[in-house]
Amino acid sequence: MMIERNELNQNSQGGTELMMEGLAKRVPPELLEQVQIIPSRVRQLSSNKHRIYWLHDLPNDPESKHLENGGWDKFDKLVFVSNWQMQIYMGAYNIPPSKCVVLQNAIVPIPEHKKPTDKIRLIYFSTPHRGLDILVPVFQKLSEEFDNIELDVYSSFKLYGWEQRDVEFEALFEQCKQHPKINYHGSVSNEEIREALTKSHILAYPSTWPETSCLVLLESMSAGLLCVHPNFAGLSETGANWTNMYQTHEDKNAHANIFYGVLKSSIENINSDSTQLHLRGQKSYTDLFYNWDFRAAQWTSFLEGILQTPKVCEQQANFFSYRT
Repeated sequence: MMIERNELNQNSQGGTELMMEGLAKRVPPELLEQVQIIPSRVRQLSSNKHRIYWLHDLPNDPESKHLENGGWDKFDKLVFVSNWQMQIYMGAYNIPPSKCVVLQNAIVPIPEHKKPTDKIRLIYFSTPHRGLDILVPVFQKLSEEFDNIELDVYSSFKLYGWEQRDVEFEALFEQCKQHPKINYHGSVSNEEIREALTKSHILAYPSTWPETSCLVLLESMSAGLLCVHPNFAGLSETGANWTNMYQTHEDKNAHANIFYGVLKSSIENINSDSTQLHLRGQKSYTDLFYNWDFRAAQWTSFLEGILQTPKVCEQQANFFSYRT
């Protein structure tokens, strides 16, 4: 199989790794063996396979700079995880649309379940630089207004093998540990997160990091959570208008105030009949459109089409032969 896991941090268990593992399990191996799929970081190019660059990051990432000056032409196709991401890459590197394809991320749907009724549980499960510093003070304020809310925080860079980056967030983590209604869990496996989602009601996610796509949001939508987040970067496309999305703001204090209002309203309305009906529709949509079976079929069709065309390396060899 030719998916280049060695291009990433070997200790990482983030979204890109989950996508690689999901693809490897579900796409016919005889197709994968004929292509080189490179997720995010390019180190070595095959000279005899179709080259597919599977981008998960942003165009300003240093690892994307090799796409400058037509560098994208060394790949047969560039695969993006959202239309928003594709558009900004095309603008940054003058990539023609014909070189691109969007194959969005996917999840294994969260099984049907009943939520606990003793309290309203909020959850945040991402790295701390994606808005945890907004969530904590907002939750502290809300916990003074609502007796029946609790927050579970699953957050650390350990998931990506970057424990040293946690140092600057230790004070924030300590606030979580000291608060009687916040449970701080650090980094845990995806299996543990999926179990926690079955006991949660609201995703509290005031993200301030431009995400190309968002597995946090997808799994929360599938688990029937009311998802509160800004319309920032790829989040609006991922949420597909099912979520409690609000206007983002460049000022952190203003963002916190907006988030506070939307999150408070979400807590007040989470158990209403209309909200619960909406969440059932949200789950149905997410489980249908973002499930791995559907996405693997798209990847299979895409790879079959790629294999029917000449390889980029062959095209380049023919071109240089002609020129000489």
